[in-house]
Amino acid sequence: MPEPKTVATTRSGSAGSQPSTGRSLGEAIAAFRRGEPVLIRDDQISVLAVAAELVTEDNLHRLREISRAPARVVLTRRRAAALGLASRAELSGALTISVSSGMPAGVIRNLADPGASLGAEPPGFGPATLVAKGGARAAVALAKLAALLPAALVVRLGTPEAALFARRADLVAIEAATVFSRNASTVGLERVAEARVPLAEAENARLIAFRPRDGGLEHLAILIGSPDPAAPVLVRLHSECFTGDLLASLRCDCGDQLRGGIAAIARAGGGVLLYLAQEGRGIGLVNKLRAYRLQDAGFDTLDANEQLGFDADERVYLPAAEMLRQLGFGMVRLLTNNPDKVVAMGRYGIRVVERVSYVFQADTTNVTCAQRGPAAVTLSNRIAAQTRQPTQIAALPPT
Repeated sequence: MPEPKTVATTRSGSAGSQPSTGRSLGEAIAAFRRGEPVLIRDDQISVLAVAAELVTEDNLHRLREISRAPARVVLTRRRAAALGLASRAELSGALTISVSSGMPAGVIRNLADPGASLGAEPPGFGPATLVAKGGARAAVALAKLAALLPAALVVRLGTPEAALFARRADLVAIEAATVFSRNASTVGLERVAEARVPLAEAENARLIAFRPRDGGLEHLAILIGSPDPAAPVLVRLHSECFTGDLLASLRCDCGDQLRGGIAAIARAGGGVLLYLAQEGRGIGLVNKLRAYRLQDAGFDTLDANEQLGFDADERVYLPAAEMLRQLGFGMVRLLTNNPDKVVAMGRYGIRVVERVSYVFQADTTNVTCAQRGPAAVTLSNRIAAQTRQPTQIAALPPT
């Protein structure tokens, strides 16, 4: 029998010559993005999973050849609620929906993608939805890590069947626990490169790149001046925004915030701006473009994310805390209007001694474009109440 493409470590911790957690997770993400079936093992429920947005008649046929078990579609509760398949009383977690064996691949893709009109309820639905557990729930988490729509087509496997499939050379295998625990502390960040890069707003600047060991996108630290590690350092957290930072999009003011943050740190004598690889509040560039399309159709920012199946904010700040630790900074003055960032830094072991209100002159055109519905104002008003400090960009969600 051929050797497996990848063998994930089990919960019992049996090792041998198995690859690292980061490597197996990276291979699972890559396979998922290619539309290949991935074996997700769990003590509770093991599944073969395919990303719903990448289901084609070909890989659907392959999945049915591998296993004759009934297929189910896994959706986040938010997406299920948007489809009218679940109550809005509880929006966390995921649900599974039984589908007929003859359901076309196009219908399965439409279940994941709100940009495609479903019209009437698609045919082939089975009984009521079930709570997704184990490998089924991990399939949605894996889709998010792969920057895909958070939905998957899965077939359930018994323990002996899962163990047999784990030895196949044509399947990537991963433990559900590995998917759930994916973060900077378990995967690790490696400081891989740095160079002096003079910037328009800060000539004395260095760029330091950190690469996740699972093969994820690099995060960058912009070190301005020579801040003293023994004193609280001024820090700004900035999530990447291709459209705003690079293209000067009028739909947001992210580019203004990026350059304004660098300038503010330089004026203060030095500090760090962490440029985090979490485009679109953590949903990825492609999904952000999908959200823009929904906004153009009349949805506000929060509703558009919910239609896609995402939370309002999918960002995680543990990598930021890890980067600061590797740079030698344990105490910070956080440059932000968002109290959630203060809480997150404290949760991950970085002491925030002061929240520095972030005020800059935003482009009024950007502000107008950002106001796509009442939710934008409601969210910013709530944040303003939490911080108890006024801001010049109150019409924008905090960043």
